[in-house]
Amino acid sequence: MTLCVIPARGGSKGVPRKNLLDVGGKPLIVWTIEHALAVPGLDVVVSTDDEEIADVARAAGARVPWLRPEELARDTTPTEPVVRHAIEQVTAERGRPEAVMLLQATSPVRHDDTLARALAEFAETGVDSMVGVVEQPPFIWQAGDPPTAAYDVAARPRRQDLTPEARRYRETGSLYVTRTGIYEQHDNRLGGRIGMFVMHEDEGIDIDTELDVALALRLMGRSSS
Repeated sequence: MTLCVIPARGGSKGVPRKNLLDVGGKPLIVWTIEHALAVPGLDVVVSTDDEEIADVARAAGARVPWLRPEELARDTTPTEPVVRHAIEQVTAERGRPEAVMLLQATSPVRHDDTLARALAEFAETGVDSMVGVVEQPPFIWQAGDPPTAAYDVAARPRRQDLTPEARRYRETGSLYVTRTGIYEQHDNRLGGRIGMFVMHEDEGIDIDTELDVALALRLMGRSSS
């Protein structure tokens, strides 16, 4: 069994009640729930401390068999303890899952086949954990004295000529797939042999401001496949 955990805390700083924000006619979290429910075999669970979010999630078809304890719903709470709590609860209820797909509710732009492709790639490659990424332009700099570039400034590359080793990727936060043992042994969503799951460029949006909402709506209009 693969457990799909969608964390959704009631509080948010950038956009108040962000997980319930109307995006394209439905609450933001519902987009992610629907993405997950479209994949056969996923046990889709929303972990929240908020009754209203729980009601919306249940109405959308997700399971919300408990409310997250207050100590796991603070501004400073990392995601890993939230996932471990979900693993423990589901294990007691239904048995230990083999793997966990962690989905970010604030990433509403995903193509129809993205989650199924991620799970297939996870199984085919045999990695222990997988991180969703989008490709970035290679011209990345790191601050310092002097600053350093991630490319050879004496031989500026053309993007079309980049070798696989020279390409750079950004972690989207949108999805992770992890063997349950990695959470248990390393207290981390990433560990063991890590693989990258390359997502489409438009899937890298994360809702944190009203401008992000406008951009997401525009992208979703172009991302129906």
